[in-house]
Amino acid sequence: MINTLAVVGATGAVGKIILEQIASRNFPAKTIKLLASPRSAGKTIDCGGKKLAVEALTPEAFRGVEIAIGSTPDEVAAEFVPWAVEQGTVVVDESAHFRMQPDVPLVIPEINPEAISLHNGIIASPNCSTTQMVMVMKPLHDAANVRRVLVSTYQSVSGAGIAAIQELRHGMQAWLNKTPEESNVFAHPIAANLIPQIGSAKEGGSTSEELKMVQETQKIFNDHSIGVCATCVRVPVADAHSESLIIETEKPLSPEEAADLLSRFPGVTVNDNLSESTYPMPRNAGGRDDVFVGRIRRDPSGKNSLAMWCVSDNLRKGAATNAVQIAEHLAREMTE
Repeated sequence: MINTLAVVGATGAVGKIILEQIASRNFPAKTIKLLASPRSAGKTIDCGGKKLAVEALTPEAFRGVEIAIGSTPDEVAAEFVPWAVEQGTVVVDESAHFRMQPDVPLVIPEINPEAISLHNGIIASPNCSTTQMVMVMKPLHDAANVRRVLVSTYQSVSGAGIAAIQELRHGMQAWLNKTPEESNVFAHPIAANLIPQIGSAKEGGSTSEELKMVQETQKIFNDHSIGVCATCVRVPVADAHSESLIIETEKPLSPEEAADLLSRFPGVTVNDNLSESTYPMPRNAGGRDDVFVGRIRRDPSGKNSLAMWCVSDNLRKGAATNAVQIAEHLAREMTE
């Protein structure tokens, strides 16, 4: 058991789930320290039945902290992470800021736990859309060597924060009542709409979210030969991301073999019976930690190619749960 775990960004949507996970999983720390912006300092938050006071995020706040989990915007992470590392704290960072730095491991514990010990004070947790995709890829890659993935995402508004959820709710009411809609979080109204842009425009016509899925996948598998073509779309769903996947492997796999491999992989649940209208959906995946997979079938247009559908709560395995799992591995290493 370590002495102190800090949660940075404890008052945010992901921060709150991190605290729930810390309590429900009995995280091995004697003390939990909550850090957030100065305007949140002094607030109290429940963690496993205990009321914990939020402290201001400062360099001195990391003294005596062995592990910190950070769930903050990129610009905040860029500032506080070096403070923590200087104090000897190992940071599990949720932001995108450090993910592609060569000396920062990008970790999903079910896939590359060995990378955790390679850290220099910082461990990055991947993007939510990448995480659920590679969780599906991993058992298939181990068995048949994945060469190419075509993915279209259907990403919920919760990935853009609490304000985005409110904008969806207000927008749906306005759309139903045929009154004017406001678009403050998104470039276009999200109610009854699909927005095929997540992130900024990049050279070549991709968005930053799409490039993350390519680059992060290759880094996690340590294989830059894996081809990934992503189209990322924001949809009017409150929670849980969905993805349509076409996965091409070097060796042939039948749908039945793929379903068996996936059903035995930790953190993945197969939910697939088309004749009974059984398949993963956002309403069923919200609030759960697994990645759910269904509609597993042959892709008749390609050799050694399977099509499937996966859904996962983007705030849990896509963010909070993965970070807590990494921190658990760290805590075990520190106390062995």
